[in-house]
Amino acid sequence: MYHNPVLLQQSVDDLVTNSDGIYVDCTFGGGGHSREILSRLSEKGKLYSFDQDLDALKNNIDDERFTLINQNFRFLENSLLMYGISEVDGILADLGVSSHQFDEADRGFSTRSDAPLDMRMNVMQSLDAKKVINEYEEETLADIFYHYGELREARKLAREIVHQRKSKKISTTEDLKKLFSYIPPHKQNKFFAQVFQAIRIEVNQELEVLKEMLLQAYKILKPGGRLVVISYHSLEDRLVKRFLKNGMFEGEPQRDIYGNYAKAFELIKSKATIPDEKEIEENSRARSAKMRTGIKL
Repeated sequence: MYHNPVLLQQSVDDLVTNSDGIYVDCTFGGGGHSREILSRLSEKGKLYSFDQDLDALKNNIDDERFTLINQNFRFLENSLLMYGISEVDGILADLGVSSHQFDEADRGFSTRSDAPLDMRMNVMQSLDAKKVINEYEEETLADIFYHYGELREARKLAREIVHQRKSKKISTTEDLKKLFSYIPPHKQNKFFAQVFQAIRIEVNQELEVLKEMLLQAYKILKPGGRLVVISYHSLEDRLVKRFLKNGMFEGEPQRDIYGNYAKAFELIKSKATIPDEKEIEENSRARSAKMRTGIKL
């Protein structure tokens, strides 16, 4: 299994309201969500899916209604314009790392395997985890661990890394983990998950890319079109929640004399949709998933 799609039925139920419509899957991966979307479309419907990972191209779907675009979804608007598409009926984004990327040990995403420090979703880009760990300034590393990993001891971690790399380059995930072997065993899983998350977000610029995609999604969605986003950690979910609420990522929207502000989307549910116990039991990676759906006003 390349990737077991999370909240499959719920997400596509929220997304597809017009069987003749044009839809976008921003994160193709193994194609699970895309195949389900295509099953809901008529012969007139169209689906455009994005994935920057070359491995995902092997999962291409042979269907005249389907187009797979080998691009980061930060180029959503321009990529669709190249196909003559300026507005769509719905956009789905299942964020984070695919099961395949975690399971491919040499990609360096998993805390369980000793692998080169890589963590690139697009293996063609120059910035990788090794460069971040061995070349970034101590203060910048501390900011990454604090903001992207939500680690209180961020400055201490950055100091340890900078001290170690003076004598020997940190080249593998195991090299990195050995630096923090003093972490108590019962805390190691969570600690290293936060460390790896922080580095991965920096390598792939995940939060900036997400912001760019959300802004473009609003522009190209038809009024009444659906935006469905599945996130896996609080940093992503916070951005999505705020954007669906008022079209902003920070600050407060401008209000009228009555205290009201112009909404960007109408939320289908006030709270996020989460997987049920059965799905979590079958797919442990669904545990942290949260899905939010907005209808463009």
